[in-house]
Amino acid sequence: MANRFINQAAPGLASLKPYVPGKPLSELERELGITGSIKLASNENPLGPSPRVRAVLEAQVANLTRYPDGGAFELRRALAARHDVDAACVTVGNGSNDVLDMVARVFLWAGRQSLFSQYAFAVYPISSMAVGATLLIAPAVDYGHDLRAMRAMVSQQTGVIWIANPNNPTGTRLNKVDLREFVESVPSEVIVVVDEAYFDYVQDDDFPDASQWLGDFPNLIVTRTFSKAYGLAALRVGYGLSHPDVADLLNRVRQPFNVDSFAQAAALAALDDQDYLRRSVEINDQGMQQLVAGVRRLGLDFIPSAGNFLTIDLGRDAGPVDQALLRMGVVTRQVANYGLPNHLRVSVGLGDENARFLEALEQVL
Repeated sequence: MANRFINQAAPGLASLKPYVPGKPLSELERELGITGSIKLASNENPLGPSPRVRAVLEAQVANLTRYPDGGAFELRRALAARHDVDAACVTVGNGSNDVLDMVARVFLWAGRQSLFSQYAFAVYPISSMAVGATLLIAPAVDYGHDLRAMRAMVSQQTGVIWIANPNNPTGTRLNKVDLREFVESVPSEVIVVVDEAYFDYVQDDDFPDASQWLGDFPNLIVTRTFSKAYGLAALRVGYGLSHPDVADLLNRVRQPFNVDSFAQAAALAALDDQDYLRRSVEINDQGMQQLVAGVRRLGLDFIPSAGNFLTIDLGRDAGPVDQALLRMGVVTRQVANYGLPNHLRVSVGLGDENARFLEALEQVL
């Protein structure tokens, strides 16, 4: 049904489809009249919150009547120290998605180009289209970024290049040499965003920490999140690192009090809890091995993943399989909206959750 107000809306919204999150367990159980379902759809940390985070959240209850620190002074200072940059380089967001949206609002508009890879994170086109920018989509290679093709597509109209490393929803990754050479080759007036939401899950020596390059590339923005390995998805807190002049522009469009007091306090506690982070990565490594072994046993192909999820090629339309899994109380993620209609993305859970998914998948197939 046509929207009666579409002609009054910004031009980019006419063909824009909203982001579709993973199905909440409460909704699934209400619809099917079941209990005990599991959610492996949204790349969440299955470990549960850190005890340190629980403690600081309880202490924050007394401040519910007060606005949070709008500048997130303590959090920005801690993040600056962690990355060895000035606090003026840090922009906090209501999740890293918030920072990505700020980038689009500052550096893209009608007539400007937004460049990203096929199978890129859905927020890049959503935020770009919302401000009227033209989308440039570089064909993927082995489900990952073709940096040479992306560089060839850069023009005088290109405003922002988006690169997720590791990439969601495919889990592919770029190495240090290739990514740095690409950033070096991009004209200095073009903003390059390196989205490192899944950074903490990669332990390889050749994997880049793009935040270390900020001093060399004033046009570089690196984003991180506390939603994945740090286990704070419900609190929505992330950040961007950039040249101070870029951060100044981002902060001009940042909404007041965009990161609440609970999120700021939890993020500070999570930064100091390296034991929790190590445990999260260990559980993810173990779970990934479990999923890969199970998928291979079923004779299915998959995209090797550097994140906390595995994207599986079912060799047929994944929609009916996804629906059958839902009826069994197992929530996974279709990725047809990413151009992968035969694939199903499953988040790494705890051992018993992974086993339940594999058993259910075998029954459905």
